[in-house]
Amino acid sequence: MAEIGLNGLEAVLAIARRGSFRAAALDLGISTTALSHMIGRLEAGLGVRLFNRTTRSVSLSDAGRAFVARVTPALAEIRAAMDGARSQSETPSGLLRINASVQAGRAVAPLVLAFLRRYPEMQIDLVTEGRLVDIVAEGFDLGLRPADLVPRDMIALPLGAPLRHAVVASPGWLAHHPAPKSPADLAPQHCIRIRLPNGALLRWPFEKEGVQVLFEAKGRLTLDEGAIARAAALEGAGIGYFFEEDVAEDLAAGRLIRLLTEWTPARPGFSLYYPGRRNPSAGFTAFLSMVREWAATPDIHGGIA
Repeated sequence: MAEIGLNGLEAVLAIARRGSFRAAALDLGISTTALSHMIGRLEAGLGVRLFNRTTRSVSLSDAGRAFVARVTPALAEIRAAMDGARSQSETPSGLLRINASVQAGRAVAPLVLAFLRRYPEMQIDLVTEGRLVDIVAEGFDLGLRPADLVPRDMIALPLGAPLRHAVVASPGWLAHHPAPKSPADLAPQHCIRIRLPNGALLRWPFEKEGVQVLFEAKGRLTLDEGAIARAAALEGAGIGYFFEEDVAEDLAAGRLIRLLTEWTPARPGFSLYYPGRRNPSAGFTAFLSMVREWAATPDIHGGIA
């Protein structure tokens, strides 16, 4: 048991979180074989099986669920104790884990690289995914999402410029269909549906002069990946709804035409968020300080959009 230590416990939580040995191994930076052996040794030492394994799935056993329920808060306390110790150091060092949406990850990447150049003893693990996770339960120090998605119990720092959506269609599609003048003109069957990470279908939000409208697309094509949806719109599959930055080059080149511009005003941008901490590490404090610096002077640094 002694050789397992914190790494073994972190491994259990990673598998429980990801539901897959392969995905957990990637998160932990080790091979799937090494992870399997680590869990096998831990289970042998405990005398119980923590996971039910088949060729297709991995799930927690009853003993595993009870184990994870007790280990999760214990590891949170251990991390807090380690942060407290690191906070006594004047030199930022150690690892920061950040969970972000794909768009937010792109926005924060220049800041992350600048931070690593400034503090050579720091490490950052930036995980981008569509689903909105509980950053505390899943072992992240910080989250980064659009401001309106930040959990209310978190401390939030605005990061970057406001965001806009863009409703678009290809010139070829518009050659055979009238351009809508308002959301009421949209034919639901002509729109590309987007499935969100939680399984729900995106209802397109519109707003003009204080009037808000939620439009439900009912097109023949449903997708859950922005790049594929963009390719479909370029091929004339119908009208698409995107983050403006994801189709900016296509709009500039005329490959896509923007529609309903007056109905897609700017919305609050990304916010970095985190739970309150009693003893933040020097690295954590330095990163927040740099976030505030960049947010105050985005044009000078050129990375946050």
